[in-house]
Amino acid sequence: MQPNDGKTLESRVDGTTYQRIPIKTHVVMPEDDLRQVIRQYALPEVQDGDVLFVTEKIVAITQGRSMLLDEIEPRPMANLLAKYVTQTPHGIGLGMPETMEMALQECGTPRILAAAAVAAVTKKLGRKGDFYRIAGEKARSIDGPTSGTIPPYNRSVVLGPANPMLVARDLKILLGNKVDVLVVDINDIGGNILGTTLDPKLNDVWVRVLQDNPLGQGHQSTPLGILRKTDAN
Repeated sequence: MQPNDGKTLESRVDGTTYQRIPIKTHVVMPEDDLRQVIRQYALPEVQDGDVLFVTEKIVAITQGRSMLLDEIEPRPMANLLAKYVTQTPHGIGLGMPETMEMALQECGTPRILAAAAVAAVTKKLGRKGDFYRIAGEKARSIDGPTSGTIPPYNRSVVLGPANPMLVARDLKILLGNKVDVLVVDINDIGGNILGTTLDPKLNDVWVRVLQDNPLGQGHQSTPLGILRKTDAN
């Protein structure tokens, strides 16, 4: 078991140590079947009591929710709004017309305009995060292209997954019900649990276990991982 570059294999949260075992796959494409990907790569690796965590990105890709930049035609409003999005070194977010256009389509124009209006006011007051709080999970889950992402996703926009709770339950059944499943949106500045077969009250624990983003979607090609407890108080 080897961690991805710059990451550690173990994370200790609330007195419990978890191994975080990345699972390498081929480059998952829209024509792939998620169940077959899990059956091929995860099923031979998991043990009873494990938690399999799956990136929301490969769930969305296998649902046909990714598109090349050339396939998106931003409207003037998307071009305008994208200019006001604060970009960070961790990802472009909605700071490009193509990702903003998909946010308008996913969330609805009124909601995005309301989020932008509130954020414009509260940002001047020193508050951050109001745009995504109002725009919602669909907007937060949109991934834009980054140079470190493996092709063709270095020139693609990937939306959030549809029905992530249902996906998690379906994969748990596939794995024999003795392995729980998380569908996760984890990046270098935070994360969310989108789908879970565990008590949702534990979501904060899983975010803290995964908060340094131990998976790699560049050359590492590890969009899956296993959480395995090694000790507890």
